[in-house]
Amino acid sequence: MVSVRIRMRSCVFSVLLLNFLCSSVSSLYFHIGETEKKCFIEEIPDETMIIGNYRTQLYDKQREEYLPATQGLGMYVEVKDPDEKVILSRQYGSEGRFTFTSHTPGEHQICLHSNSSKFSLFAGGMLRVHLDIQVGEHANNYAEIAAKDKLTELQLRVRQLVEQVDQIQKEQNYQRYREERFRQTSESTNQRVLWWSIVQTLILVAIGIWQMRHLKSFFEAKKLV
Repeated sequence: MVSVRIRMRSCVFSVLLLNFLCSSVSSLYFHIGETEKKCFIEEIPDETMIIGNYRTQLYDKQREEYLPATQGLGMYVEVKDPDEKVILSRQYGSEGRFTFTSHTPGEHQICLHSNSSKFSLFAGGMLRVHLDIQVGEHANNYAEIAAKDKLTELQLRVRQLVEQVDQIQKEQNYQRYREERFRQTSESTNQRVLWWSIVQTLILVAIGIWQMRHLKSFFEAKKLV
């Protein structure tokens, strides 16, 4: 029985670890127009560092392919926390990196759009944006850390494992936070449904009493009672 519990715990931990590793890095590309804004939702635990790298490409009609954008074309990045508070609002170049740290667990909104004042450079065409978002310890450059702190390979690996465990703990705390919020929402909904049922019952009883009194007065007026 003990061995079964150990295996189950090991299996659950492995699933959490796989989910964490798969969700900590996301890379994609998308197309935007001249005044278009693209926003993405990223679920992030609290006190977690996020690094976003992007690069832009302009469509060349003559070559019929996307080429690296000119330096005059820039991107505006805005990040909002779950409370709609702006935690990052800055304009970057055609290729760059933005960094921020979450202080509130939940869904963070990451929006990007071009500096439309200089968008005439590609005459209303489409802009392709390659975006790479790294969350938690995946945002760390361990090669630079090892060189700066003069760490051996073993020390660097231990540090990576410690930070991975720390990030997994943050993810677990965030899942508990989501579970608590879901439970509160469910309890609130159930309570509202209960009160609505009580109100409906009282309304039906009141209507029934009113109908009986009305019928009684009608029959008395007609001298049927």
